[in-house]
Amino acid sequence: MSDSHTPTEIKLHQKSKILEISFSTGENFKYPCEYLRTHAKSAEIETSAIPVAGKADVSIEKIEQQGNYALRLFFDDGYSSGIFSWNTLHELGTTYDTRWAHYLLQLKKHELQREPASKNSEGEATIRLMYFMTNMLRVTRKETEELTLPPAIHSVENLLKLLRMRGKEWHRMFADDAVQITVNKNFAELFTKLDDGDEVAFVPVSKDI
Repeated sequence: MSDSHTPTEIKLHQKSKILEISFSTGENFKYPCEYLRTHAKSAEIETSAIPVAGKADVSIEKIEQQGNYALRLFFDDGYSSGIFSWNTLHELGTTYDTRWAHYLLQLKKHELQREPASKNSEGEATIRLMYFMTNMLRVTRKETEELTLPPAIHSVENLLKLLRMRGKEWHRMFADDAVQITVNKNFAELFTKLDDGDEVAFVPVSKDI
């Protein structure tokens, strides 16, 4: 196995549901738990014609290193059969965009959903939005806001899309690369899931915004 695919740092971001791995080549990948769960290298997944669905809220509970070649991931839905070699993790990182796009198409083809069935039946979630810096407040006209999320909004990425629908200035201010975001005072990724009662804060990344 090539040493170039050896991890130098492994971090699990619980709130964001992200496994972050840096490799000795200098590459850094952030894997959503949902992505790893649905793309695990195991016979039951790879031989099935139907994609694994309903895992949008899945988390990794525990990580075990397998010798000097792989990780075994324990997910909170009880799945622990997938062994992820360094090469597999590197491949999943470099091909994420293509694999994820294909996965979404397969879900649509089989009329399946990313959200678990129990999630679709739950009540509405209300979160608190906090806006910082003068330039942002010129657009939002308020420092805080209580927002009841529509049923389809479950992540930071979806929330940003919702805010951008409020108008041209909102679209510019809340572009993916225009703001830094925290959820409950922890740095958030686009994949970070939102739950009832969460506090979401936005700070512009540049004074020129």
